[in-house]
Amino acid sequence: MPQSDHGIIPRTAPGRNEFYRSSGTRSSQYLQRRTVNPAQDFNALIKQEVMDDLVSKSHHFGHRYDGRNHGQYASSIKKYSSAAKRPLNRTEQSQLMRLLHNFTVTRSWNWRSLTTTLHSFTSAGVFTPHKPMDERVQLTQVALLSTLLDAIIFNSNQKPEASDIGAQEIANLLWAMAKLVDNGQVQTPEFKKAVV
Repeated sequence: MPQSDHGIIPRTAPGRNEFYRSSGTRSSQYLQRRTVNPAQDFNALIKQEVMDDLVSKSHHFGHRYDGRNHGQYASSIKKYSSAAKRPLNRTEQSQLMRLLHNFTVTRSWNWRSLTTTLHSFTSAGVFTPHKPMDERVQLTQVALLSTLLDAIIFNSNQKPEASDIGAQEIANLLWAMAKLVDNGQVQTPEFKKAVV
């Protein structure tokens, strides 16, 4: 078989012009190889192995991690609530918060991951204050929202050439912030700082 321009012989299936795909998918790539069906049971989204995978990716890539997998997970929660045609109820929110205390947002995340996560969680009702409010849930909400807003503030203060801010991400951010105001989040100092 002839070599390519880079001196690497492509492995192709006999009689086809398609490259073989790697079959060595690791179990830690749970979210990448599994698309979430919007109608699927909520319990599939709150399995500990999903959060373990996100934590593992974040630790593995360290300051180079862009938050993509976390954003995809947040989108999965939004898809579930959209399919249910309602935000998370109090019980679902409480179950999800048990996982989200390990959902670490860092300043290395790109703008799309940050705004997707904030928009998706806000849309799904993750930050909605249910009454009565469990203190553990409220503490997790405040911590998660605080770290998200801190990273958004940091990213928005970067020089234009170092920024990846796009129009869709700005629209998502503004919508999420307006929704947070509707939900009563305007009292938090982090939120006020982010708005400024």
